[in-house]
Order: sequence, then C-alpha cells, then structure tokens
Amino acid sequence: MELLLAIFLTVFTGIVAIAFYYEHPKAEIPHAISERQKLYALHYLMNFGLGLATFLDKVGIISEVHLLRVIMETIPPLKDTRLLIKDLRFERVKVRIYQPKTSNNSQRRGILYFHGGVGRLGSIRAYERTCRSLCRKTNSVVVCVGYRLAPEHPFPAQFEDCLTAAIHFLRTAQDHGVDPSRVVICGDSSGGTLTAAVAQALVNRRDLPKLRAQILIYPFLQCVDFNLPSYQQNERVPILLKERTLVLGLKYINKDLSHIETIFKGCHVSEDQRLKYQKWVNPDYIPHEFKTRGYKPSQTYLPLKEMSELAEFMFDPVFSPLLAEDSVIAQLPETFILTCEFDVLRDDGLLYKKRLEDHGIKVTWCHLQEGFHGTVFLAFFGKVFRFRSGTKGVEKIVNFLRLM
Repeated sequence: MELLLAIFLTVFTGIVAIAFYYEHPKAEIPHAISERQKLYALHYLMNFGLGLATFLDKVGIISEVHLLRVIMETIPPLKDTRLLIKDLRFERVKVRIYQPKTSNNSQRRGILYFHGGVGRLGSIRAYERTCRSLCRKTNSVVVCVGYRLAPEHPFPAQFEDCLTAAIHFLRTAQDHGVDPSRVVICGDSSGGTLTAAVAQALVNRRDLPKLRAQILIYPFLQCVDFNLPSYQQNERVPILLKERTLVLGLKYINKDLSHIETIFKGCHVSEDQRLKYQKWVNPDYIPHEFKTRGYKPSQTYLPLKEMSELAEFMFDPVFSPLLAEDSVIAQLPETFILTCEFDVLRDDGLLYKKRLEDHGIKVTWCHLQEGFHGTVFLAFFGKVFRFRSGTKGVEKIVNFLRLM
C-alpha cells in the first residue's frame, strides 16, 4: 500500500511539474533586487500552485479558480484583541469593518479597501492581515469590501459592488464613528483599478461628501499599450509576468486567450482610438530615467477591425481608468500612487500621475526602487514573505494616511 502511494505521489508530482514547466515561463530576476533568492523561491512556489490548479482543472477534479481561492483562504489571520471586527452588508455587498477598541474624542478617518485578485481571486479573509494592520497603524475605521467575483459574476459586477459600498459608506460614515469628510478609498493591483474607477464615478455626485483621497497601489490602468517601457523591461520579472497580466485580464472578462499575441501587437486598437489615446498613453511621457534599462520603441502594426470591435469595452474607463475624459480627471481627489521599478504596471502609474498633475491634482508618489508587483501585499505576512521594499511601501502609505 505504501509503495502504491509512493508511486502515485511520484507520478502526480511529475505531472504537476510538467504542467508547471509548460504553463509558466522562466523568471528573470534583476540583480538590483537585493532579496533575489527569496523572490525566486516565492515565484516557484506560486507557479507550482498555478501548475497544480491547471492540472486539477484539466482532469476535472476542481476548477483552477476555485482551487486558487481555497489556497488564498488558508492564509491565517493574526488574533488581535485591540480591534472590534464585525461583518455587515452595505446594501447587497458583504463588508468587514475593523475599528480600534480605544475610545476616541473625535470621529475617525475611514478607509474603504478594495482587494486585488484580477476580479476572480482575493477575499475579505485573504486581506484580513492587511486591513487589521492599517486599522491599528493609522487609528482608522477600515472597511474591506467583499465584492462578487468572476466568472460567476461577470465584469462589471466587481465595480458595481465597490461603488455601491462606497456610496453607502459615505452616507452612513457617522454611524461607524467616521468623519464623512475623511473617507479614503484604497486598493492594490486590480483593487487599485477599482479604486480609480470608483473615484471617477463619484466626482459628479453632489448628494455625497467628497472623498478625502484615493490610494492606488501598483494599479492596472490601461489596455491600449502593452509595450510601454515597463512591459518590455519587466516581461519576465515575478510575480506578474507580462503574459500572465493579459491571461488573467482576459479570463476576468471571459475573452478568448487566443487573442493574446494580437493584443500585444496593439492590433485591438483602431486608428481613431490610437489618435485619441496617444495624448494620454504614450511612451514619450515616461521620464527618460525609466527607459535606460533596455527599452526599444515597438513596431506599429495595423489594427484589425474584428479585434477592435471585440476589444471596444476594454477602453471603458471602468476597465481602463487612465482613459477617462479630462473633465473627470480634473475633479479627482488628492491621490497617493505607489509604483514599483520591477513591475510591468509601473508605467500605468507614471502616466496616471502625469495626467493628474497636469490637471492640478495633488499627487504623493512613492516609487520602490527594488519593488515588484505584490510586494506591499506580502509585507503583511511575516519575515518569510516580507521584502524590504514592501515594508517601505507600507510605511509610506501609513504616513500618508495619518495626514488625512
């Protein structure tokens, strides 16, 4: 029996390893990242999990997305007797509220947090440590939004839930001990996308208090150009490789993965759209110091009509907030943007920073020279997964919040 079990485990592990090898390209970790070995280990651990999920999905045991959710749900929260934590619903949307138990003579700051996960992964539980830490370190009331996930709930259900939660919180802030004029919305990765989209959706709401600020942590903001300098330079840098970015994005919006190469070439952008968006999405607007690491202007390909029609909704500001009209950008609240040098999404943040500043919006910019995508999220999970860049990012975010 033990021999059969050993044979089974050997075969099973071999199959997963093969799936891992073919599904996930080799990483290239720059020497400028001081904790390279730790990042290599994290990359291969993550890819093994993705390989396992791919294999189990293909043999019909459990879907890839559900296994990845189960894995994320196993992240143990740290007990903390200093906080009052309760689960509620804002309209139809599940939320978890974190409040300091210590008394406060005045109303507190409110932080509405939209988690990352490309619209398909992530949860309140997975971000428990993040929200508890922000609550303690900033003496704020933190609300984590458990928005519905794709594919069960197709895009834009995620945005709709986040907007619903934001409107409800702004209207009822005082019921939770929060000053309505001190509400900040915050999110990482695709949660940063949702944060930017919600902030834009609220600019013309005269019936609600204005947001105090928005915090965008390495957000995805546009799908016009996947050959910006950061996409070229960080194509194989974990944990968000260039190809993985588009694969996850297309799965989120339930589109055929066979279009990846065509989209990488920019064939999904019509001539009219290229003319319109080049004033906002253009490598010429990326500062020179970010182009020194091997950037080459990309070849221009002719647009394909069928692809342009298929990708039309991808240019909606709800999906690509960088493409919002000037009249919307000009009304946005004070903004904190965090970018990482070794992140394919770095230039999205740089371009949004420029657009905001061009319209007179106050921007606090934190750039992590050794940072990579996900480094801030990992900072909340102890020494094994914590990187110095992530710790620095958290400190900068906390310091910004304390001024709000």
